[in-house]
Amino acid sequence: MPVNLLTRDDDDSSPGGDVIEPGHETYDKFRKVWNGTVDKRPALILRARSVADVKAAIGLARERHYPLAVRCGGHSIPGFSTCDDGIVLDLSPMNRVSINAADRMAGVEGGALLSDLDRAAYPHGLVTPAGVISHTGVAGLTLGGGMGWLSRRFGLTIDSLVAADVCLADGRMIRASAEIEPDLFWALRGGGGNFGVVTNFIFRLHRLGDVLVGRWEYPAQQMRTALQRYGELAASAPRQLSTSFAATSASLGVTAFWSGELDGAEAAIARFGALASGSEGSMGGTTYLDLQSRNDNHVSWGRRYYVKGGFLNTLDNAVIDCIGDYVGSAPTRDSEVYVLQLGGAVADINEADTAYSGRSGAYYWLVQAIWDDMADDKDCLSWGRDAARRLAGFSASRNYVNEQSDTGVSFVKQAYGEEKYKRLAKLKSFYDPANLFRLNQNITPG
Repeated sequence: MPVNLLTRDDDDSSPGGDVIEPGHETYDKFRKVWNGTVDKRPALILRARSVADVKAAIGLARERHYPLAVRCGGHSIPGFSTCDDGIVLDLSPMNRVSINAADRMAGVEGGALLSDLDRAAYPHGLVTPAGVISHTGVAGLTLGGGMGWLSRRFGLTIDSLVAADVCLADGRMIRASAEIEPDLFWALRGGGGNFGVVTNFIFRLHRLGDVLVGRWEYPAQQMRTALQRYGELAASAPRQLSTSFAATSASLGVTAFWSGELDGAEAAIARFGALASGSEGSMGGTTYLDLQSRNDNHVSWGRRYYVKGGFLNTLDNAVIDCIGDYVGSAPTRDSEVYVLQLGGAVADINEADTAYSGRSGAYYWLVQAIWDDMADDKDCLSWGRDAARRLAGFSASRNYVNEQSDTGVSFVKQAYGEEKYKRLAKLKSFYDPANLFRLNQNITPG
């Protein structure tokens, strides 16, 4: 059986979380993370069930100088959700969601998944804008910014964040909001896990009624023509309409999602099914819950991933040709270039108002190498890095820290820009001067 997280006899408030060590029957189950290329062996996995557990794990890491990885959904692409020879603070048992429908507010514990939040809010006709894969953790997504189907209408996930309860490196619990600890609240909205462990989020909720979705596949030989027309239509789309596409070696998949009043929705969506000849697909009503889980199997747990992304201000012929060239040589049939349309409400917030950078981006692209056999690692990693390097040449200098396999100081500084990085580094010095929370897109205290 797992042992109690604290064993001090004089502590009457000992937490009830579990410690799982190497050799325990559940060790391999709980050490695994979403990205199958990441295979690390922590010294301890602490499965927290309360704030007291979180404090104990942080204290143990601080006092014994262990590396500390904080895990919610385990989706960190480069593997920051785990570590070798350190402590994994697994928040997944802390997954409760409470809905105040009258005030349109949600309280979400730090270990909840998007599916937990979506399913709790849906019966009330309410949503918070989040990501597009339902088994993603709310915490990691939010702290990086959070983009998805509802971003154009309601903004990023952080734009609906009202407050956060944070356990700091010294063990103190504080609340951060626009009125309380406003500098920390600014940093939490895009600064990642650099400043503490968020045990509870408070989100503003939004009304969402019926939704309409169309999805079409175009043959690869029609990709250039289809994307040219796609770019023309997307540029003039109202914010109720959100679109994306996924280009692979075999085809181009285009999705159009309408989240507003349905007057005119069918005509607006149908245009994306007529971008070029040879399309196959359909349009119909669905639930937001269904939409949120449609891609779950495609990017399921345990597959192997290389992901790199960036912002585009336009989808011109040079970008389209670059995408076509690289997907034509993709190493597996699931490897893709995925592009999500942004703009709308994302750009309503001033760039300086949150740590998140890149609000003026019209699109966010992701090169995603996806494979299953370790023997294909070299080819898939090489393809992914080459494609991302080429697309980066067309991209904005700022970046989104959540969607990056390759990390490091230079990337983090480039992602935030000099002014924001300096402010973040100063706040890091105040809240985490010893850099206890360093397994992330790390900001050096300074």
